[in-house]
Amino acid sequence: MRERHQLAPDAFVELRIWRVPQSVRGSDHMFKYALAYVVARECVLRYDNEAGKGDHKHIGDVETAYDFSTPAQLLRDFWADVDGWRCQ
Repeated sequence: MRERHQLAPDAFVELRIWRVPQSVRGSDHMFKYALAYVVARECVLRYDNEAGKGDHKHIGDVETAYDFSTPAQLLRDFWADVDGWRCQ
């Protein structure tokens, strides 16, 4: 999956999820992903699983672990956080 959705004149989400031949170091599944919500050129929300750090998310300046289960659940969780951020 590789998609970009414009949510407002100054805000968009970018979604990238792909299957990998072996799990990313720190994750125990066969997916690599990077999901971002950008407002006024600043990434305010990001989910990713970079090598060595495993599954995690960034909300503002706070990074926390993320419990990955499926790509569908990842998308639901990400969109729920986007909706929460937009309601602030």
